[in-house]
Amino acid sequence: MKVLLLKLSAIAAIPAISQGRRLIDSLGHSSAAVSRSPIQGGSGYTRPAQDALFRDYVHEVVGAYTIADAAFAAGISQLTDAPPEWNQGSEGYGRRFGSNMGIGTVRTTTRNGLAEAFNEDTFYYPCQCSGVFPRLDDAALSTLTGRHRNDGHRVFSIPALVAPYAGTMVGVYGWYPNRCGAKDAFRMGNYGLQAYMGGNIALEFLNGRLKSFLSGLHLGNAYGAPDTEAEQ
Repeated sequence: MKVLLLKLSAIAAIPAISQGRRLIDSLGHSSAAVSRSPIQGGSGYTRPAQDALFRDYVHEVVGAYTIADAAFAAGISQLTDAPPEWNQGSEGYGRRFGSNMGIGTVRTTTRNGLAEAFNEDTFYYPCQCSGVFPRLDDAALSTLTGRHRNDGHRVFSIPALVAPYAGTMVGVYGWYPNRCGAKDAFRMGNYGLQAYMGGNIALEFLNGRLKSFLSGLHLGNAYGAPDTEAEQ
């Protein structure tokens, strides 16, 4: 079963890679330009400490933001009765919530594990540019890019691309109804990638007071770079 999951995840990632590169090209960045772009307008890059990486991992797996997000998504699935085999009521909601948490755990573990293997930093760093469209452009681009931890230059991120599909593949073949297959996992992975982009955009445009309020509730987005307020 583990071998099958790995093969299916690799198959699902092939068209996703093409989509990712088309997204980068559509934003007006060639692969070479992406890999050379400096972090935060050339202000210097500080490699995240291992304890910061570990805290980020724990927070993203079981933090308040993650639990709230999984609970909200489970409520939407409950309203739409998806999948219908899980029925309604507290038991159905519990299965949907547990499924979301499980998929999120696999997704986060995959991204962090691959990032470590590729010596990559997948935190989101706010753009030091000005203007709505340049900032929106950078936030969208960050969905499929990371920072190489040696000097912080931007690279196309295999971990960020593979992680959403790894999570949904494990979910579909691990506990979803038997009728579900790779197409369903790929579709849900696409939604996950879009949600990740939405999270980046939110991190970019949330004003300071709202961001501080969310942080006080421990609902800050888990993959925002440490101490971003101090760096701006």
